[in-house]
Amino acid sequence: MDTFAALGQGVLVALQPMNLLFAFVGVMLGTAVGVLPGIGPALTVALLLPITFKLDPAGSLIMFAGIYYGGMYGGSTASILLNTPGESSSIVTALEGNKMARAGRGGPALATAAIGSFVAGTIATLGLALIAPTVVDIAISFGPEDYFALMVLAFTTVSAAFGSSVTRGLTSLFIGLTLGLIGIDLQSGQARLSFGVPDLLDGVEVTTLAVALFAIGETLSVVAAGARAEEVIEPVKGSVFMTKDDWRRSWKPWLRGTVLGFPIGAMPAGGAEIPTFLSYALEKRLCPRKDEFGNGAIEGVAGPEAANNAAAAGVLVPLLTLGLPTSATAAIMLAGFQQYGLNPGPLLFATAPELVWGLIASLFIANGMLLVLNLPLVGLWVRLLAIPRPWLYGGILVFATLGTLGANPSLVELGMLIAFGLLGYVLRRYDYPIAPVVVGLILGPLAEQQLRRALAISVGDPMVLFQSPIAMVLLSLAALALVGPLLFQLITGHRAPVGADED
Repeated sequence: MDTFAALGQGVLVALQPMNLLFAFVGVMLGTAVGVLPGIGPALTVALLLPITFKLDPAGSLIMFAGIYYGGMYGGSTASILLNTPGESSSIVTALEGNKMARAGRGGPALATAAIGSFVAGTIATLGLALIAPTVVDIAISFGPEDYFALMVLAFTTVSAAFGSSVTRGLTSLFIGLTLGLIGIDLQSGQARLSFGVPDLLDGVEVTTLAVALFAIGETLSVVAAGARAEEVIEPVKGSVFMTKDDWRRSWKPWLRGTVLGFPIGAMPAGGAEIPTFLSYALEKRLCPRKDEFGNGAIEGVAGPEAANNAAAAGVLVPLLTLGLPTSATAAIMLAGFQQYGLNPGPLLFATAPELVWGLIASLFIANGMLLVLNLPLVGLWVRLLAIPRPWLYGGILVFATLGTLGANPSLVELGMLIAFGLLGYVLRRYDYPIAPVVVGLILGPLAEQQLRRALAISVGDPMVLFQSPIAMVLLSLAALALVGPLLFQLITGHRAPVGADED
């Protein structure tokens, strides 16, 4: 009953007028950026970090969560009507959704995606509320060596999950870890890698790095790619309502997608892409009308969209309970917590329960808002696709620069913004993932602190890392995350499917 009582208190926080406004703004922004290919919730949250640091923490984090959920919803619209997924996790939706739109059934495709997202998101958010206290109870017993092992697991899984190879992921991670060394060492008081620049003594701002890599780097990448072929938008013909047969064929895939998406999303390297592909394969196997798959089967939209949104709630389990980001958006949200002096993890549930449970409760409200807003406003979302790309990315560039300078007016900060933006472009150009850089900067100093604490307690004995059963299990999983893809390649002769997109 304690969980439901805490959730009830969270509902009261989420229903405050300002928090409802933040949730509404978040879901509207999230849906808009989800519709626009190449933008995504990670870039949007990164852009908003510099201008929200003086706002109410609860309201800002509720808005960020709304952007995250809205991005999952919005990605399906571009997949169905444009055959261009706004999010990597909506790739599977395009397979059947766009065929339905071409056949004049774009309305039912959008409807089953929206309703399935609502059903899965609601069930998965309830699962988050029920599971989080249990995970917190376990994490409270962690010692410094266990926390260090947990950080190592986060490093290896993020490196293995993002990018086209483990080596590229690790390279990006070590760039982030190196940036995390800049500044004053908290234990010795010595300056590290500051090169005599006073502005670097406080270290690299996560917001500056995030905005530069995701906004500036993405803009430069789009400009360098040159002109693109004109995209054809399929009009929504007929009714947007589902028929009785559509409902009958959709409700089971919604539930199956939820069951697949939530636990996989909660895993350290799960993400939202894997459960969507698994859901599509499962629905194709179970569907009695197999001839429709590839030609517009509604099950191929309902199942993957449910899995996608359930996985989004699952990603918040390790983020809120352990402080581990398992996607790029989660990493940026972690930076959002830290800019308010908050560290997600078991202690956050004890020190700021109103904020945590208010955030969880707001997800239910955001889900309801998204269901109500998505179908009636489909015409608005389609019009967003007509925005000229030069205007769109030019606006992002200006907004990123002004936001960063507004938060920290410094020539050094502007220089770092440009330098990290160029770094983001180079990483994209040579197919290196972006998320591990941010994760390395955020978690690197925390991992160093926990390692030093463990060594201090053991009087410098490194074997302390292998004496704790919890640490041993976590380090074994970390080693498996690194070796697994290589073993897969040796056994099958094919590259392991590690190229999860950073959303």
